[in-house]
Order: sequence, then C-alpha cells, then structure tokens
Amino acid sequence: MKKQEIIVQKKKISFFTKKDSEYISLTDIARYRDKSRSDYVLQNWLRNYSTIEFLGLWEKINNPSFKSIEFDGFKKLAGSNSFSLTPKKWIKDTDAIGIISKKGRYGGGTFAHKDIAFEFVSWISPEFKLYLIKEFQRLKSNEKSQLQQDWDAKRFLVRANYRVHTDAVKKNLIPKEVSKKQANSIYASEADILNMAMFGVTAREWRKNNPKKEGNIRDNADIMQLVCLAGLESLNAEFIREDIQQVQRLEKLNKIAIIQMKSLVGVKGLKESNSTPLEIK
Repeated sequence: MKKQEIIVQKKKISFFTKKDSEYISLTDIARYRDKSRSDYVLQNWLRNYSTIEFLGLWEKINNPSFKSIEFDGFKKLAGSNSFSLTPKKWIKDTDAIGIISKKGRYGGGTFAHKDIAFEFVSWISPEFKLYLIKEFQRLKSNEKSQLQQDWDAKRFLVRANYRVHTDAVKKNLIPKEVSKKQANSIYASEADILNMAMFGVTAREWRKNNPKKEGNIRDNADIMQLVCLAGLESLNAEFIREDIQQVQRLEKLNKIAIIQMKSLVGVKGLKESNSTPLEIK
C-alpha cells in the first residue's frame, strides 16, 4: 500500500489505495482545524450521533463482518456528554473496515475510505471539502490518462511481438500446400496456446463467457498481463523454431507466465493484476 499525497489549500493530505479503494488521512484533514490536536478533533467528530449513524450504515453496506450489536451500543450513547470514542476503539469493538489506524511516526495516523473521509471533511469545512474533492478528482483523472497511455503502449508491444510469433508459425508449422482456411486454423490454434498459458481459456471460450464485453480477450487484459503476454509470444516463437511439440510448449509457457506475473508484482508503473495464471495440469 503505497502512500501518495495531494496538496489542498497548501495542506498535505496523504492517502493510499487498498483493493481499488482510496483511504484518505483523517489525521491530515483534522490538522486543517487544529494543527496540534488532530486526535482531539477526530474524537469530537466521533462523539456525534450523526457520525456514528453514518459509519454504521457504511459498514453494514460494505462489511459483512461488522458487529451490529456493538454498533447499537455506541449509537445509544452517541451525543451524550459522557460519551467518548477513539478510532482504535471503534475499529476494535465493531470490526470496522472503513477506518484504519496506522502506526508509525512517518505515514501513521487515522485513514478512512474516501466515502467516510468526505463526510468528515464536510464536518471540518464545506469549503475545504470542495477543494479536496476537486484536487482528488484531478489526480485520479491524470492517473487514468497515464494508465491508458501505458496500456496502449503495452498493447502495441503485444501486436508487434505477435508478428514475430506468426512468422515463426508460418515458417515452421504451415506446409506450403495447405489452404488459407487451414493455415488460419493453425494460426488461431497457436494464438490460443498463448491465451491458454496466460488466461486459462481460448479466445472462443472467453467470448462465450463474456458476451457483453467489447473487444477480444487481449483488449480486456490489464497492463501486467500484456507485459507478460508480449514475452510469451517471443518465447513461443523460439520454442516453435526448436521444434518443441505444442503440448510441451503450453506447459512451459504456462509455468513461465506464472513466474513472470509473480515477479512483476510491485514493479514501479505497473498496477497489480487482478488475474494471475493458474497452473495447467
């Protein structure tokens, strides 16, 4: 979980991404109200009945392990003069996942899912909330644009390498006397060797299982898969030239795909893949 930062009205607001969801620092937001007592600001917010009600509703929607009975106890006490609550106690007693408490002098503090963070910043300052949302959206828009450019580059690499692959198929696997239809069948078969090694399905099987998706199986691949697939194309071309049989090539390519995908995790500039190849048996 790599921490990132945005600047909102000259204030640093940190956040990190976990399972495709952003968690924004409530500690940093609280410092907008009181630089030296951010913990006190957070506890004041947690004392409110409306805050507890919102947090409980969010957890019920998003967290099947949420302890509703403990939540009801907090809800009854919320708003009273004697009621106090810390983020750690809320997390511990209810098994909440919307708020996360991180230890450490640098990068530590209380973080919350962006839904909850935006609710908190509304309580802090409606003006600051608008600037925070605007800056956050700008950052995510830039990231999306960069991700699309990276994906386009990787897709181009796969297409370029596929030319190397098809040349190897043409020179080593397609007899001169076969018809165009027969040759196309051989090309498709070899393309599916790569699909099976990387995705575990053929192009036809993928289309059958995903009738509503646009494009083909490779158009819907993520960046890590495309990086790995480009390498598999070159390797399969070499295996073909070495006269390795198709069944053996599939096994080798599948094992290589699994190893490479694991190695690519954590590489700077590559978003973690949602699909690691399964071993073909």
